[in-house]
Amino acid sequence: MANIILISCVSKKLNKKARAKDLYISPLFKFNLRYAKSLKPNKIFILSAKYGLLDLEKVVAPYEKTLNKMKAKEIEKWAQNVREKLKKVSNLEKDNFIFLAGERYRKYLVQHIKNSEVPLKGLGIGKQLKFLKDKTK
Repeated sequence: MANIILISCVSKKLNKKARAKDLYISPLFKFNLRYAKSLKPNKIFILSAKYGLLDLEKVVAPYEKTLNKMKAKEIEKWAQNVREKLKKVSNLEKDNFIFLAGERYRKYLVQHIKNSEVPLKGLGIGKQLKFLKDKTK
C-alpha cells in the first residue's frame, strides 16, 4: 500500500512556465507541499483545474481556471479524467490517499477511493495555515 498525497492548485501563480511544484506561489500551497513532504509519502500530485493530475516536476504554463467557477457536471468530468490518470499511477482500492484539497476538488474523487484522509477538512484558510505551520516546524 502506497501513501499518495493530492494537493489542490491555487490561483496565485508565477507569470511564466515552471515546474508544477514551483508554479503555485500562495502560502497555503507552499505549506501544503511542505507538510506533504514531511509525511514522506510515496507520491505527491497536484490537482490542477486545467491540467488534472499533475506531477510536481511537470513544466506547465500559468492559467486562469478554477473548479470554483465550474458547474457540477464539469467538475464530475474533470474528476473522471483525474481518476483515469490516478489509475495509471496508483491502486484506488489499496493505496491510501491524503487530500490537501477543498471540497470541490475532492467531491467526485473520494467516493471512488477506498482509503482516504482529509486532515484539513472543515478548516477555514487561517486555521489550515495554522495547522500546516504547526505540523511543519
